[in-house]
Amino acid sequence: MGDINLDKPLYDQSTYSGRAKHFLRLTNPINAFASSADLEEAKRVVTEFRKSRKMPAGYDVDKLWSAKYLYDSAYHPDTGEKMIAVGRMSAQAPMNTIITGCMITFYKSTSAIAFWQWVNQTFNAVVNYTNRSGDAPMPTSQLLASYCAACGGALSTALYLNSKVKNMNPIFARLVPFAAVCGANFINIPMMRSAELLNGTPVFTADGARVGESKTAARYGIGLVVISRVLMALPGMTVTPIITNIAINKGVFCRRPRLVVPFQLLLVGLCVTFATPLCCALFEQRASLAVDSLEDELRTKVKSNYPKVKEVYFNKGL
Repeated sequence: MGDINLDKPLYDQSTYSGRAKHFLRLTNPINAFASSADLEEAKRVVTEFRKSRKMPAGYDVDKLWSAKYLYDSAYHPDTGEKMIAVGRMSAQAPMNTIITGCMITFYKSTSAIAFWQWVNQTFNAVVNYTNRSGDAPMPTSQLLASYCAACGGALSTALYLNSKVKNMNPIFARLVPFAAVCGANFINIPMMRSAELLNGTPVFTADGARVGESKTAARYGIGLVVISRVLMALPGMTVTPIITNIAINKGVFCRRPRLVVPFQLLLVGLCVTFATPLCCALFEQRASLAVDSLEDELRTKVKSNYPKVKEVYFNKGL
């Protein structure tokens, strides 16, 4: 039992392969369909083991870690609260398959573009808020303002880009949703996590002692999340329309045009299922920042109270 530490991931987080294995289990789409009873059982097992350091009845090491990953997929790492189901990273594959598939299928009509961009950014807003860093609540008024700004920015970007490619090669029109999503990520994520930018995110020593809140850490963590989210959308929203366009030009769907949509959904599903964990793994979730990079007041506080500490750690979010 001494070798099992549920406070750390099972796999080595200092390597990309270790992080990839970790997120493949954490974002497994099957976790999104776990029942409330399954989640409560996972929480009970993890809590019981942490307190007693004894293997729960009917469990072995593999089953214990499976329960831990199910628990982590549904409960926020900072607050410990159960996250809304649609906002969990395990829901990314099924939700994004449907939304992305519709975005790259219904890209010709202005009303369709506006509707699916709104759906996508509403979903992203829920995901961004659900997977935020820190444990401070966000006022409802600020949450609503952030949501409106995020959706407004995304819709404006999508409609502007669509107006510019109407007379271009059809492949450019098919890529408008990706370009819009990229631009929207730079608006949606910071807006939905604006409380961190305004108040800072909690930072800790390597031993877990909370030393304060840092706006610098918040900006750094959100920047990393923006990069991973853009790359996460890249395969499904670029490879899929390109392959589909090639298939259409070669007459693959001449006799069965109705198969275009299922074909695109299949490609998107495959891309999203693997892109989500592999892009989450680009950066450690428990990010670090040099003490000298912190704000003056917090840097002085850390050096005074923890003179040997050179780095602080924080949850960057997903």
